Amino acid sequence: MAHLSSRQSYHDLVTRLNRFPQGAAPTQLLYQILALLFSEEEAQLVARLPLRPFTAARAARIWGVGVAEATARLNQLADKALLVDMPQPGGTR
Repeated sequence: MAHLSSRQSYHDLVTRLNRFPQGAAPTQLLYQILALLFSEEEAQLVARLPLRPFTAARAARIWGVGVAEATARLNQLADKALLVDMPQPGGTR
């Protein structure tokens, strides 16, 4: 049954992607592409993020982790170009 839980992470990510107007058809090819881009854990985390800009503090609350851990994970995703890190006036990102 482990294969079902791993697929669930990518399914949750596809569901999130489909909240955008352009959407993404949940095909086997899409799941293969997402598996190349995201680990199962990354897919599950990104699926829970808001669609609008958010801070590391908000991601930490959503994920139930500390701000430092959320910042590190977000930086890893940004380093892989899977997430955009945008500095804001006042020094927030």
